[in-house]
Amino acid sequence: MKSDSRIFVAGHRGLVGSSICRELEKSGHTNVITRTRAELDLMNPAAVESFYTDVRPEHVFVAAAKVGGILANDQQPASFLYENLQIQNNLIHGAWRAGVTKLLFLGSSCIYPRLAPQPLKEESLLTGPLEPTNQWYAIAKIAGIKMCQAYRRQHGCNFISAMPTNMYGPNDNYDLQNSHVLPALIRKFHEAKASASPAVTCWGTGSPLREFLYADDLASACVFLMNHYNEEQFINVGYGSDVNIKQLAELVAATVGFQGEIHWDTTKPDGTPRKLMDSSRLFALGWKPKVDLAQGIHLAYADFLQRATIPRT
Repeated sequence: MKSDSRIFVAGHRGLVGSSICRELEKSGHTNVITRTRAELDLMNPAAVESFYTDVRPEHVFVAAAKVGGILANDQQPASFLYENLQIQNNLIHGAWRAGVTKLLFLGSSCIYPRLAPQPLKEESLLTGPLEPTNQWYAIAKIAGIKMCQAYRRQHGCNFISAMPTNMYGPNDNYDLQNSHVLPALIRKFHEAKASASPAVTCWGTGSPLREFLYADDLASACVFLMNHYNEEQFINVGYGSDVNIKQLAELVAATVGFQGEIHWDTTKPDGTPRKLMDSSRLFALGWKPKVDLAQGIHLAYADFLQRATIPRT
């Protein structure tokens, strides 16, 4: 990408999209294109085609998606499947029709089979059953990977895919009903501290192992891949190590300053037992994450505090 290349970031208001915009700006890119949902309905194929025709972006980051944690996936399976398929189909197909130079599709580590060997290698895709609690989202993301590969094979498009591990950081979703585990814990422990609650109850046993990558590190990886990666095989983007949910909860509680007890509701699902990405292919290309988990949680909590004070309109 050149400094003045026309770069479209789909989903720029989300956790990942906003971090990509920050990284592009920091890298000196002066022609970053964004659209709000009111300005461009990504589920409308005619609207997306019109956008591509009028704006003619050269590079596209597909960071737009319907996302959520275990509860949201369980309650909205049709929405997670349909909306994500529509968004990515329109963006990928439209990019081919508009002659986009390069597209990066962002998936998720949930694409892997529930019991795939750890750490998760790219070759494990489609080798076993998915995790039931998020299979609808996973199916959509797998379809996006295959779509990018299909358009490479049939039309010669330079469309690539990256699979991030669990993300967190500035501009995250802290809603207790449909957020991911780390931002949900930040809000839960903050509210418990504010109300002087003696204890906080968390879902599951606390035993599942999860890997977490700070959003700005993912953005750095995305820009790196857009500039240096051109293969059909999708590539993992992770931090390189994991923690169990119990350790995570204790770290968040300490960061927030909550000093009460932590209880575990074992009637609630744990999800996949472990999810650690093998990011050795990306690391071998010369990219590495910079923000460790303790530092990242401090930064994320500062973001939560700032966003909590912003008046709702």
